[in-house]
Amino acid sequence: MISPEIVDLTSDDGHIEVNIKAVKTEQGLVGLQNENNQKVLLGQLLAVKREKHKEQSQNSNTVAAGHSKNSVLEQPPSPVDDTSLASSSARHPAPISRQFWKAGSYSDVISSDATLQNGNNGIHIHPMFLHSNATSHKWAFGAVAELIDNAFDEIQNGATYVFLDKVLNPRDGTPALLVRDDGGGMDPEAMRRCMSFGFSEKKSGIGQYGNGFKTSTMRLGADVIVFSRHFSNGALSQSAGLLSYTFLTQTGHNRIVVPMVTYVFNVKNKTLEAQHWNGKDNFKLNLSVILQWSPYSTEAELCRQFNDIGYHGTKVIVYNLWHDDDGKLELDFDVDPEDIVLGGVTKKIHTTNARKGKNEAHVANRLQHSLRAYLSIMYLRVPENFRIILRGQDVEHYNIATDLKHPEFILYKPHSAGHLEGTILTSIGFVKDAPEVMVHGFNVYHKNRLILPFWRVLDRGRGVVGVLEANFIEPTHNKQDFERTSLFQKLETRLRLMTAEYWDLHCHLLGFRPRCNTTTEKAMKDSVQSQQTSCIPSQPTAHGLSLSQHAPAKQTQVVSLKRTSKEDLHDAQYVKRQAVGSEDVGNPNGGIMELKSVNDLSSQRRNPEYVALLQVGEKLQRQCLEFETEERELASKVEQLQSELLQVQHEYQRLQAEANLLDLVKQETAVYIHTV
Repeated sequence: MISPEIVDLTSDDGHIEVNIKAVKTEQGLVGLQNENNQKVLLGQLLAVKREKHKEQSQNSNTVAAGHSKNSVLEQPPSPVDDTSLASSSARHPAPISRQFWKAGSYSDVISSDATLQNGNNGIHIHPMFLHSNATSHKWAFGAVAELIDNAFDEIQNGATYVFLDKVLNPRDGTPALLVRDDGGGMDPEAMRRCMSFGFSEKKSGIGQYGNGFKTSTMRLGADVIVFSRHFSNGALSQSAGLLSYTFLTQTGHNRIVVPMVTYVFNVKNKTLEAQHWNGKDNFKLNLSVILQWSPYSTEAELCRQFNDIGYHGTKVIVYNLWHDDDGKLELDFDVDPEDIVLGGVTKKIHTTNARKGKNEAHVANRLQHSLRAYLSIMYLRVPENFRIILRGQDVEHYNIATDLKHPEFILYKPHSAGHLEGTILTSIGFVKDAPEVMVHGFNVYHKNRLILPFWRVLDRGRGVVGVLEANFIEPTHNKQDFERTSLFQKLETRLRLMTAEYWDLHCHLLGFRPRCNTTTEKAMKDSVQSQQTSCIPSQPTAHGLSLSQHAPAKQTQVVSLKRTSKEDLHDAQYVKRQAVGSEDVGNPNGGIMELKSVNDLSSQRRNPEYVALLQVGEKLQRQCLEFETEERELASKVEQLQSELLQVQHEYQRLQAEANLLDLVKQETAVYIHTV
């Protein structure tokens, strides 16, 4: 197993000398645009590096036993010879290709003049992997979402906001993306892990792969600089780290190096002092690389970037942003001063047709090119005390489920290998402005995070929108899709039936005529053999299939499913599934199928009993909505109280540190007076 490694310039172990040489970039080389080619190239690259390190290990000196470590992060990384840095110019231009999909290739990536002497044995990650790793994000907003996730996870550490905006690179005046939060921040070790590969302490959260920061920042721009301030146990530290694809490619590095500098607060003189982990020379070397390749050319200017963070928090600046095929920035900051839009796909809503304008203005049609629209639905629940601020304006959270017309709530219990995987409550209904708004599909969340927005599982069903949180299936590593497992396929089948059923039962409410032949016989068979499913009582129909499951409890839950029938409407039949019966007809949960003839739809709707059932069903739906809203409010209140408790704890730590400082001052004053 190859252990990924990231080289930090802050250590003096290994004595690696790198002869830095400018690397030529051939114009016309097309970047790798599919994952298969990337995997092949990466495999070839690693194979060459294995042979290279094998030869070097035979000629290398024996490493002292005291320097042997088990973990990559525990190995003191190796510095770059500062004489080679001195030979480089004060400022190098960004890579020739400013388009992301063409920036993955540069000449001499393997046969670089970079050499290792007395280095540790092992396989290092080549800088080219930064680009190939970021290609998992086809959509730029998916990369932005990763950075928002990191800030959202800091709510448990007291974060109250995440701020996104455009800033200007002071070196050349080009736009850069700023993401800042007031979470717990990172100490030097935590920042090293953040900028390394494959490390994550979040096993149950959405970000469990430990790869989101690298893929997201490198997808948005060629370079990123991170500032973080951490306060713990009365000690304050602030660190700055640089991950620069421009620096690595233009200096010919064959391994990833990340310069970092750290400052700690001196309690005695109340000043921040540079932390020399491995001597002043290494600190100066790290600082010189950061000042040469970051937007900030002086140490004072670099340290001023911590001023807007506060006692704790993190600030990420992505610069040298990628361009599209037309040579314009992918992230457009100029079209809307309160939004960030994707260049090239911006849709301006200028039409005299009110219906068309309403359709284009809907969040489902705007989220693909408007970051504000996407962020408004990115989380199913947002604590009341947490703000997402985009370009100086709060993003208003939009709960799709509470904005549906004629909603129904369907309980789905997926099974796998005979085991219950979970219980999912799906909200389904017509979008608020249907039928004028022509959108439909399910918004599937995973652990509160939107994975599939308005996922269309069926061609028909205009205006039918659903919301569910599917924690029993795993998302892909870019968090824009789900792994295509058997559970996912079962869910997709169930949602298809759910959409067809809801449309056939309720389309008349929008002025559409119900179809007699709605679903196929195969769909009916699959629905009977599907996992146990139930919901709040819905409207029965004269040409459909109504499944009613009677549990031992008093509550009765009903779900209706359509069936295809080639006979006339008068020959349509109801099928009822009962929990207790004398004959099993293939339902894995047991029960019998009982056929019952009914009259046509129009005569049934005139039945007073039918009308009474409808009224009862609507009343139960309203009660369910009220309970669900109350549950969300209580959950939000709990999160708010927890956050307030964390803030009080942080304030207590700060006051305790100040009290300790005052005690030291009093003691020194007393000693001074006694001496005098």
